[in-house]
Amino acid sequence: MVIHGGTRLEGELRVQGAKNSALPILAATVVTGETSVLKRCPRLRDTDAAIRILRHIGCEAAWVGRDVIVRSGDVRQWSVEESMMREMRSSIIFLGAILARFGRAEVSAPGGCDIGMRPIDLHLSALRDLGVQTQECSGRLLCTAPQGLRGATVTLPFPSVGATENILLCAVCAKGETTLYGAAREPEIVDLAAFLNGCGADIRGAGTDTVRVVPQETFRSLEYTVRPDRIMAATYMAAAAVTGGTLVLRDAAPERLLPVLPYFAQTGCVVQCVGEDIALHAPMRLRSGKLVRTMPYPGFPTDFQASAMVMACLSSGTGVFVETIFENRYKHVPELVRMGAQITVQNNVAVVEGVPQLHGAKVRAADLRGGAALVTAGLAARGETVVSCVRHIDRGCENFADNLAHLGANIHRTEE
Repeated sequence: MVIHGGTRLEGELRVQGAKNSALPILAATVVTGETSVLKRCPRLRDTDAAIRILRHIGCEAAWVGRDVIVRSGDVRQWSVEESMMREMRSSIIFLGAILARFGRAEVSAPGGCDIGMRPIDLHLSALRDLGVQTQECSGRLLCTAPQGLRGATVTLPFPSVGATENILLCAVCAKGETTLYGAAREPEIVDLAAFLNGCGADIRGAGTDTVRVVPQETFRSLEYTVRPDRIMAATYMAAAAVTGGTLVLRDAAPERLLPVLPYFAQTGCVVQCVGEDIALHAPMRLRSGKLVRTMPYPGFPTDFQASAMVMACLSSGTGVFVETIFENRYKHVPELVRMGAQITVQNNVAVVEGVPQLHGAKVRAADLRGGAALVTAGLAARGETVVSCVRHIDRGCENFADNLAHLGANIHRTEE
């Protein structure tokens, strides 16, 4: 992406469907054995990768306009090839879905952004509570439930989103009720439960740390609309903020942005929420926000840390960031420093001294959220910024350059 910075972003935008909701819901279509229509499913590298997995195991899955239609009645394959698993980190969610359908599954370690360790030991420990036996050999993981999946009381020592999703997918097909303590509370968990409940499941308490699942024997077809992407909404707000712009986000589900809205207010942005819409008006120069510590929901999201740091880079003051979720999530920092940012990192703490201006440079996206942050920095920088390896950005940002251009940015894509 080639960006000529210095243009204020202004206008309206409708937020894309949430990637982190669409992926587990696509996996959940395997469990139902019925026809599912996902409306507002974002067209991304990751959703395309999930569709390839669905087709590989025997589903009929296709885009029809802006919707994805999945027919999973003829699923016949319980093994996923390593090349497909390595395309995205969320591929591990197919483990629970295939287990629920067949009582066995064979997968490999997931791929995706290299932002730090994301071990699946929490997933496997919880699945063992549900009657799953696991065996690892040559990088492949074979899981079987010889006596069938059984309901159980499961306690997660950390509110892992992926582990929570895998447990829900298996528990809806288990024999007996499952109670999950320490569940992840992210809105995307609520979305997965809403989809499964719409198909006939009985999941109670999604969005709290205690979830109960009463298994069901039959499911039904469903047409489901994916909820807005809260991280992308915040990303566009950050882009408007660093350019001193004005932005209206339509259908943005403001209640899901409550963990980040105070940060925008601290930096001097005026944010108004009316119904499902959000309006942001940025000052000429941002103020420094308070300490940012990433935490599981409802804490400050790690996925927004990089874009918030760009705001701090251009603020009047000093900002401090503490990354508690991933140990390798500051890969965007050296690239921002190339653009003139003043950032010092020690272990998981980054101290940002605000500067009046960033300058354009050639930078490289190392992961999805960091790449989007570099584009955001380029929008406010003087001169030309070239962001390479934008395939990472394409994993989660739908029509990113086109949407920014719609808001007035001088940005275009070119082949490397």
